[in-house]
Amino acid sequence: MPKPEKIEAVAEIKKFFDSAGSFFVTDYQGLNVSDMTVLRRKLRESKVKYLIAKNTLFKLAAHDAGVKEIDEHFLGPTAVAFTSEDPAVAAKILNDSFKDKELPRMKVFVLDNRVYESTEIKRLADLPPRDILLSQMVAAVESPFSCLVASLDGFFRELVGSIEALAEKKKSES
Repeated sequence: MPKPEKIEAVAEIKKFFDSAGSFFVTDYQGLNVSDMTVLRRKLRESKVKYLIAKNTLFKLAAHDAGVKEIDEHFLGPTAVAFTSEDPAVAAKILNDSFKDKELPRMKVFVLDNRVYESTEIKRLADLPPRDILLSQMVAAVESPFSCLVASLDGFFRELVGSIEALAEKKKSES
């Protein structure tokens, strides 16, 4: 029979799995206290929860949340970064930390219910923030219309100019 504390802990962790749009399973072994403090502060500032718990609790919570594909990654010292915000921000923080110290080591990450291997995090980390991506998309959609409007404007300007020239010519002939 599981202890009530463990049942509560699994329920709390399950809430993170349920509410997070993406999460990153890491191995934090080798990080000293000051490095861990800096990493947690950076993640917290970006609204990312970095949680350390026993692997059995992570497995049970993940199963309860319907995430079963990552069981084999809950081995050794494990921490999970949960985010419901822009996953590229969390990936960038973890990837930058990895560049500096080669820690924490990324095991796997889940984005929109799809599991990605640790090697893919660099691609996600290199993405610009969501706001910039959206503005780039709007610019890409708007650009052809702006060119069309400019072309039509030039055509009508020439047409109006020609009509005015004809009108002036007719006026001077009469």
